[in-house]
Amino acid sequence: MPNLALIGYGKMGRMVDQLAPEYGFTVTARRDIGREESLAGADVAIEFSTPTSVLGNVKLAADAGVPVVIGTTGWLEHIDNVKMLTEATGAVWSPNYSVGVNVFFRVIQEAARLLRDEKEYGAWAWEIHHSTKKDAPSGTLLKIVEQMRAAGYERPIDVSSSRAGAHPGTHEIGFDSSADTITLRHSARSREGFARGALKAAQWIVGRKGFHEFSEVLFGG
Repeated sequence: MPNLALIGYGKMGRMVDQLAPEYGFTVTARRDIGREESLAGADVAIEFSTPTSVLGNVKLAADAGVPVVIGTTGWLEHIDNVKMLTEATGAVWSPNYSVGVNVFFRVIQEAARLLRDEKEYGAWAWEIHHSTKKDAPSGTLLKIVEQMRAAGYERPIDVSSSRAGAHPGTHEIGFDSSADTITLRHSARSREGFARGALKAAQWIVGRKGFHEFSEVLFGG
């Protein structure tokens, strides 16, 4: 069984720990504040921490020769450094490891492509998460807007966020005209889907090099 290191042991880290045996992993390290366990002997690491910790955590994994699955959001100003650090050891990144959300990305991108020249349709992008989530808008929503732009939708997109309670995450995209409204929504029921996707990515990255996105794990290319 390959050895898995967990970097960050909050709610997501504990969920990954619980599910890891189903994916053939033995958890050999659980790092967190005040819990500095070594990555020695790990075949791969999964990182769910805080935005300010990502660069240091990726460097730690790279120095240990361990590929890393990055689940934290809000750190993309460091993406060039992360790509350089993981060129030899390997990394997977996604703002959201839900398989359903990654299918949702593709549906939205196609909708944006189909409506890019239909000037009567305006667009909005909205998300809600639990009150303790650090970044707003979410990395997932920013990725969605980026993909809409890449599909050629150049008109304004009204972006908004809500933070309340313990909500695991809902993302909604809408296109509205005087004639009709199209609403696309994904709602997570729990963190389990994110953990399972991260474990799938961890299986995939072992033995690979370079920086990859989760869409490559799911869809290839």
